[in-house]
Amino acid sequence: MLDPAAYETIRIDKRDDGVAVCTLNRPERLNAVNSAMHRELANLPRDIQNDTTVRAALLRGEGRAFCAGGDFGGAADEPMGSRGGGLMEEARRIVDHLLECEKPIVSAVRGPAMGLGATIALLCDVVVAGESAFFADTHVKMGIGAGDGGQLIWPFLVGVNRAKFFLMTGDRVPAVEAERIGLVNFVVPDDELDTRALEIATRLASGPSVAIAASKVAINTWLRQVSATIMPISLGREIACFGTEDNIEAVKAFQEKREPNFRGR
Repeated sequence: MLDPAAYETIRIDKRDDGVAVCTLNRPERLNAVNSAMHRELANLPRDIQNDTTVRAALLRGEGRAFCAGGDFGGAADEPMGSRGGGLMEEARRIVDHLLECEKPIVSAVRGPAMGLGATIALLCDVVVAGESAFFADTHVKMGIGAGDGGQLIWPFLVGVNRAKFFLMTGDRVPAVEAERIGLVNFVVPDDELDTRALEIATRLASGPSVAIAASKVAINTWLRQVSATIMPISLGREIACFGTEDNIEAVKAFQEKREPNFRGR
């Protein structure tokens, strides 16, 4: 059951037409993922799936960002990377539960979708981007591997070598370029984003639910099988990066608002 009271960092609006609008709600941090949001993102797809009143979901961000990735700032109640193996297991659940959800999920992306934020947006079934949107897997800029789903979804959408370039550099992909290379489905003006994304979610909610589920399940099962192979490796390598000199330097540089000085160790 998708219970709005069970969520602290995600606002849930269950509409009468069967669409659940789920809003990442830490706008003061550009909806960066702290530990509470990380736990809630792991639960959200299962709760959507198990709620018989929900036929489709729309995932969006409050304010000027979709999600700026993991919260490494001093304001995080429990900074990302502080829970080691527990964090790794939860990260797997976020990815796998999104892939296992049989109901359609639409993401509406305004502004930055970075790191885990990009992964979550791109794992949705339909991605609608506002013109201000950009996508970047910025794990490498924090001195850690792109382990929590980027190595799964980016190659499927844009190809292996293009994906490796973006994951190794952390470069941004603006909305128009993202549409050109197949990273997103649609690009619309920012002031039309919520309306367009909700139109798609409403159309899917009003459609033949059994047939719609049947049309996505096999594709997501394919992704799920790949996830079972690569996620233990990608997450294990990411966790191994926490506490390295480069990671410590990147976090310090982020908090001090300066460029990091990486030493390759």
